Amino acid sequence: MIGRIAGRIDMRGPDHVLIDVRGVGYVVFASDRTLMALPGPGEAAALYTELIVREDLLQLYGFPTLVEKEWFRLLTSVQGVGAKGALAILGALGADGLSRAIALGDQASVKAAKGIGPKTAQRIVLELKDKAPAVMAMGGTAPTTTSDDVIEPDTPSPRPPKPVPGPAPSASAQAEALSALGNLGYAPSEAAAAVAEAAGETPEADTPTLIRAALKKLAPKG
Repeated sequence: MIGRIAGRIDMRGPDHVLIDVRGVGYVVFASDRTLMALPGPGEAAALYTELIVREDLLQLYGFPTLVEKEWFRLLTSVQGVGAKGALAILGALGADGLSRAIALGDQASVKAAKGIGPKTAQRIVLELKDKAPAVMAMGGTAPTTTSDDVIEPDTPSPRPPKPVPGPAPSASAQAEALSALGNLGYAPSEAAAAVAEAAGETPEADTPTLIRAALKKLAPKG
């Protein structure tokens, strides 16, 4: 299993990138959002990867964070959602946006992705809602790239690597807030929904702010 690719970008296509790793080129498919965040040809980059093997197919899919990779894996486990559909959803929402949509049962946001119909969006939300808290709790970190990852030792004057941008700043705050609410006794699904709603209103909120906002939403009404 190939879990991570680090090398220099050799070529970019409409739905993939060719990454040269010490002389071996790997074609890695990725969402529009991920492709836009990658540097240009000749620059260093790193992606977490998922290898999909079929009878007549062997393809690598790349993601900037482990959270996004996990969402890809979960999305493709839903009947009727293939790799292309999963990338379309991640491209439209990103890992953070998808976490919020699933936690809140927001089918409309999922349906907004290209090629995703209302029935498929409904199935995704229903099947993955209970799994959202665990994925959100993972937080998110981008893979780092060093020159040693991609350059042979005797290569002169290597250019400084350009790491793949990480997730939204609120990703780790959401994970910490979710953990805190779980410690307070809230059920994972209701805690995830409250954190997702609070994060949607204030995307740059730090952990304490997010916890307070989520607690207000969980407080009994009336």
